[in-house]
Amino acid sequence: MAKPNYQFEKRQRDLAKKSKQEEKRRQKLASKAAADGGDTASGAADESATANSAAATLPGRDTTPGA
Repeated sequence: MAKPNYQFEKRQRDLAKKSKQEEKRRQKLASKAAADGGDTASGAADESATANSAAATLPGRDTTPGA
């Protein structure tokens, strides 16, 4: 019988957690921008957030600041 790969499971949980936090952050920015009426500012923020989340999903990349 094969041993469970706990490191893989933990990494998958961490990635799911990060993506959920990123989605919440985007929603907060979008609601804040809608309340302020500044849709142009949220477009620029979404582009940079997309670039950061794409780099974070690559395996073996540590995108934490200061690491």
